[in-house]
Amino acid sequence: MNYVKQLRAILKASGWTQAELASQLNVSFVTLNSWINNKAKPRKKALEAIRLVYFQVLGTDSLNVGYLEELKEKVESLKINISQITEKKEVLDRLILHLTYHTNVIEGSTMTLDDTKAVLFDNRVLANRTQIEQLEARNHRAALIWLLGELQTISFEFSENTIKSLHLRLMNGIIENAGIYRNHSVRIMGSHVSVANYLKVPELIEELLSEINTKFSEKEVINKLSNTHAVFEKIHPFSDGNGRVGRLLMLAQAIKAGTIPPLVIKERRQAYYKYLEIAQTDNKLVPLQVFIAESIISADEILFTK
Repeated sequence: MNYVKQLRAILKASGWTQAELASQLNVSFVTLNSWINNKAKPRKKALEAIRLVYFQVLGTDSLNVGYLEELKEKVESLKINISQITEKKEVLDRLILHLTYHTNVIEGSTMTLDDTKAVLFDNRVLANRTQIEQLEARNHRAALIWLLGELQTISFEFSENTIKSLHLRLMNGIIENAGIYRNHSVRIMGSHVSVANYLKVPELIEELLSEINTKFSEKEVINKLSNTHAVFEKIHPFSDGNGRVGRLLMLAQAIKAGTIPPLVIKERRQAYYKYLEIAQTDNKLVPLQVFIAESIISADEILFTK
């Protein structure tokens, strides 16, 4: 794929404007525009920068295991506890805002970051956004706050009630069967993943919870998050809202382990889906592990490094 196709693919997948992509590549809008319209050719260093951003946004089929180990070492230093989130209003507000915004856009919401902020913190009703989109934002905030409260309980363990309660809060008023496992077959649009038979969902969730609640070392955090997230999304226990529930579960697992939770940003949704599918269909977890480690580092920069 030549650089013009790469640039156009990045713009389409990320949702960035040309000005935003130019900023990512550290070039002017005029320069980027000339590349996209094939009026000028990037130099070698710029071509490499384009290639790296392309892989960041859309994913790659080959990732260096050595790079993963470097990321894991960095993640081990990114420690946090629940009180550092709940007792610092600025941190809590950033977590609520960014997590709600990105997770809902990944699922198709058209709300901007400013829209999300207005709905969540200014209690505004937006005329230019659907009621469902605004309810999704409010529901996500409610689910996240509830989950953070649960994590403050000393004896907290993940349970079927955790999963169903998250789904109920997320999908309340949006679908009729909020908080209830699906009773029919489903397919993940655009994916080759075969999800679990609905009759086996309770049994598979019980097995997954046993794995989630099994103690693990600091060095195993990335492996644990990657494996259990891939399994949960493949079980696909609900008719809708599985992605939102799964990402909140991953957040809770990370915080419980004392690690900054991963933030899956909307610009990388295609890479996220790609690596998740590779893990689920080929049992190759390294790409997803790299992605989650990078998402933890990204969360530290966006949410906690101020």
